[in-house]
Amino acid sequence: MTIHKEGYKSIAIGMLAFALINLPSFYFISSYLLWLSMVIFILTLGLLLFLISFFRVPNRRLTTGEDLVICPADGKVVVIEEITDTEYFKDKRLQVSIFMSPANVHQNRNPISGEVVYNQYHKGKYLVAWHPKSSTENERHSVVIQNGHGEVLVKQIAGALARRIVNYLTVGQRTEQSAEMGFIKFGSRVDILLPLGTRVNVELNQVVQGGVTVLATW
Repeated sequence: MTIHKEGYKSIAIGMLAFALINLPSFYFISSYLLWLSMVIFILTLGLLLFLISFFRVPNRRLTTGEDLVICPADGKVVVIEEITDTEYFKDKRLQVSIFMSPANVHQNRNPISGEVVYNQYHKGKYLVAWHPKSSTENERHSVVIQNGHGEVLVKQIAGALARRIVNYLTVGQRTEQSAEMGFIKFGSRVDILLPLGTRVNVELNQVVQGGVTVLATW
């Protein structure tokens, strides 16, 4: 397991805060209220460890296959439905949405290999990530990847806590399936829009892993 580069600054700030809280606590409080100093230490250590774990990148055997669409994110499948896309396709698509809790790995991966033909950031609200309107009203970053099978739109969506979406792709870039696409800080959601008729291999409430779980087959 490694730590994602997006976490270096946040973890450094967390470690500094941990030290600034606990050093005075042990120096001024521990001599007459040791239990309180220990409570402060345990709570702040727990928060620091959680912060570190949030930016973890576990070692995984990634899944690839020309006829496969791989999950772009860790989390739980919360939506599988037919929708009308108003952003790019302007027609009906099959949407699969993955909710990412703060405890999930937040690195996002390319669902297919191909060429990036669309890349657009949208300002927006910060509704909770499972809200039905979060797909179209929240801050989000949309990418369309095209290959010989068709086009897939991946939408990184900010949630109530997520305030920074990072996307590393550019239009014209060639992508490798299951390679890193971006990162979302704290609780969030990722939508993937597929052509109608695509065979979906996941079910509602299924827990999936980015870069590993097969989401659909062409």
